[in-house]
Amino acid sequence: MLLTLPPARRGWIVTALGIAQTIGWASSYYIPAVLATPMAASFGLSPVWVFGAFSMAMVVSATVGPWAGSRIDRIGGRGVLMLSNLVFATGLALLAVSPSLPVLFAGWAIVGLGMGMGLYEAAFASLAGIYGKEARGPITGITLIAGFASTVGWPLSGLMLASWGWREACLGWALIHLFLALPLNALLPRGSQTIIAQVEAPEEKGPPPPRYALWLLAFVFAATWFNSTAMAAHLPGLLQAAGASAAMAIAAGALIGPAQVAARVLEFGLLRRVHPLVSARIAAAAHPVAAVALVGFGAPAAYAFTLLHGAGNGILTIAKGTLPLALFGPAGYGRRIGWLNAPARILQAAAPLIFGAALTAWGLQAIWLTAGIGLLATIALLVLRRS
Repeated sequence: MLLTLPPARRGWIVTALGIAQTIGWASSYYIPAVLATPMAASFGLSPVWVFGAFSMAMVVSATVGPWAGSRIDRIGGRGVLMLSNLVFATGLALLAVSPSLPVLFAGWAIVGLGMGMGLYEAAFASLAGIYGKEARGPITGITLIAGFASTVGWPLSGLMLASWGWREACLGWALIHLFLALPLNALLPRGSQTIIAQVEAPEEKGPPPPRYALWLLAFVFAATWFNSTAMAAHLPGLLQAAGASAAMAIAAGALIGPAQVAARVLEFGLLRRVHPLVSARIAAAAHPVAAVALVGFGAPAAYAFTLLHGAGNGILTIAKGTLPLALFGPAGYGRRIGWLNAPARILQAAAPLIFGAALTAWGLQAIWLTAGIGLLATIALLVLRRS
């Protein structure tokens, strides 16, 4: 059984965790875009080296994710998320003082540990432990807040870079983890009071999820993460290949964030009445439809492409938390979501390189690569059944 929390306490949990998630994403996933070039220049290297270190960090996060999920299943998310803040701070501080490239890579590896312990998968597992099958609303709530991570992170990283330098920017993020994110995660209930009881009545136990369903869902997550990361890295170049000017490509790309947030608001309101599998199918189909529009109409469809892709990506981010919960239940949720998302993290690390090579070789026709992947993900979701 789960502890019943007062409504006010529930609101505080979602708000605190959403802000902590914003800090986690802003200080890891979003800092290379601002800090990679000056970071590499200080060592006399190409930024490719820093992006390579960041890709390594994502692979590290994939390996630690299942362990973190299992710990959350057993003891709740409070301790694991607080530990992730300490790990994040350690990695960022090591980046700040790194005297050589090997130490820089070590710093990114530690940041990768923090990512595996402290980003969405861990937060979703924590909410599943607190709310059980009713965690869909809170999961959507924290993604609504953390959807502004780039909006907050890029300008703040840029401000610290311009005022002090990239090393001080990393140190600044480390201090934000220690003095803001860690106390926010400390507001979560203790796991022993909220996680699902270790002994359940026999009638509450269902059959184990079919193996094919787990594989299909892992494929869906990997495919959609690949497309999301590929677009994040190469969207302006893709739109210019379709005939858009540089200014138009940047303006259209700026719509991704608002489209994601708007779609999450829709999920929180209207779509919360339908099964997460239905909303995930619609969201997965959005990118292939957007790709057809972009190839068919060229530059005039740039805005439609980014709106459709952004909206689909916004809902799919929520689906990564709500689908395993709806299909398989809250028991063992943390470990399961860790394994389901491990292939996605690895493919995410390779996506910018793979799609970049395709864009260089094929131009606009490279969009058929991600469109095909998105279509396969949609088919996989159609094969999955609610029970």
